[in-house]
Amino acid sequence: MNALMTMAAGLSGAARLAFGKPDGAGLVGGDRLSAIRSFWAIPMALPSLVCRLLTAWAVDGVPANAGRVMGRELIVFIVGWLLFIEITHRIVPLMGRGERWPRFIALWNWCNVVEGALIVLGGLPALLGAPPILAQAAELITIGWALWLEWFATRLALGISVSGAISFVLLDQVIGIILAMVAITLGGK
Repeated sequence: MNALMTMAAGLSGAARLAFGKPDGAGLVGGDRLSAIRSFWAIPMALPSLVCRLLTAWAVDGVPANAGRVMGRELIVFIVGWLLFIEITHRIVPLMGRGERWPRFIALWNWCNVVEGALIVLGGLPALLGAPPILAQAAELITIGWALWLEWFATRLALGISVSGAISFVLLDQVIGIILAMVAITLGGK
């Protein structure tokens, strides 16, 4: 399978998973090359990060240090992404599931693209001036959907329990929160 076919299969698999179709996991290769090619998901997910920031700024106002905030968000985004991959690369073999890690990380990468799109979608009502209760509900629903997608993909790819998959989702969120706190502390608001 060439790189474009791998990307198409990855995005298709992630989209199927987002709608609760477990067969989406089978569309993503479980070999080392598929895992490597899935890193194309990082630049594919960057537009959703930029859209989320621009949406927030359109609603709340552009900060005086917008360039610094954008740079900080990009660094936290990429470092957090890569740190999760590194940590799971070490943890998964300890669980006796090392042979499943390439498919897991490929699915996780591609699902991040879909998750980013869900979060952008959830921010649209606020951008369009919807009443706060509707805007907040849309954000909450899409954030929940994105977290569920990560959990579902993790559970399928690693063949682990509900609580095991929850632990991986929590790990991902904790990494992001800690990095954001460090970035804000070191760089100011």
